[in-house]
Amino acid sequence: MAEAHLSGSDRFMRRKEVERETGLSRPTIYRQMAAGNFPRPRRIGVQAVAWVASEIEEWKRQRPLVAPDD
Repeated sequence: MAEAHLSGSDRFMRRKEVERETGLSRPTIYRQMAAGNFPRPRRIGVQAVAWVASEIEEWKRQRPLVAPDD
């Protein structure tokens, strides 16, 4: 398996933090991943995964801004 190399300022985010940062629920995150529309997590332990913060930030930057309903 290929090793992920993080930049010195990058960090891992656990799922709850990803939910807070994106406003997405757990099922929506996994649906979006299955559709290829959301970054995939990295395995950080036997039963633990985390997302790379810079990949989540890039995903957020690519989202269209939605105008509020007036």
